[in-house]
Amino acid sequence: MSENDITRVSPEDLDDRESRTDWERLESVSDEEIEAAVESDPDSELLDADWFQKAQVVNPSVEKQRITIRLDEDIIEFFKQKGSGYQTRINDVLRAFVLSKQWSKALETETPQESDTPKP
Repeated sequence: MSENDITRVSPEDLDDRESRTDWERLESVSDEEIEAAVESDPDSELLDADWFQKAQVVNPSVEKQRITIRLDEDIIEFFKQKGSGYQTRINDVLRAFVLSKQWSKALETETPQESDTPKP
């Protein structure tokens, strides 16, 4: 799927659109029928309780900005090795760096300086 295949709509536009979901049919399908359909689909797999324990809801930040950045090829390949979400992993590493710098700076301001220490 390319970016040209994506239709973007505002929340207001979504409210105005007519649902194409057959809700009556969906509500009439049993759990067993759903499981059988998933098992017969070679591209699907059932999610077990362990998956749901580890799953996290992630809402994209509205504060993120789209930028262009040039990175070394080996750096990109390293982050891509774990699969999709590599840009989020790069963002997480940058965030950890920023937080560590902020934490170090905060410690410097909280630590008494030699001049602040009373002399005997």
